[in-house]
Amino acid sequence: MKHLAAYLLLGLGGNTSPSAEDVKGVLSSVGIEADSDRLDKLIKELDGKDLQELIAEGSQKLASVPSGGGGGGAAAPAAGGAAGGEAAAEEKPPEKEEEKEESDEDMGFGLFD
Repeated sequence: MKHLAAYLLLGLGGNTSPSAEDVKGVLSSVGIEADSDRLDKLIKELDGKDLQELIAEGSQKLASVPSGGGGGGAAAPAAGGAAGGEAAAEEKPPEKEEEKEESDEDMGFGLFD
């Protein structure tokens, strides 16, 4: 992945056909040693191909991949929900107690001090 990232950085910088030495130079500039076998394979695979076209093709392939979970089904309604409608209308909603703000004095400092 590091080899591909360096290759793409070179492509963004204007080098339309980076060589193995170019990629090694980018990697060595940040203290990373290049793996010659993987780098040679990457250069061979990308030789003569347009990076923008490869990125567009990859984006189309990724768009077809399902992502995320199904999320499960909707919650089932409570049993007897229609019959309890009158009882619910008669009940008063419980009064909310005012939440007391916590004091910053105990901590010795405030958020904006």
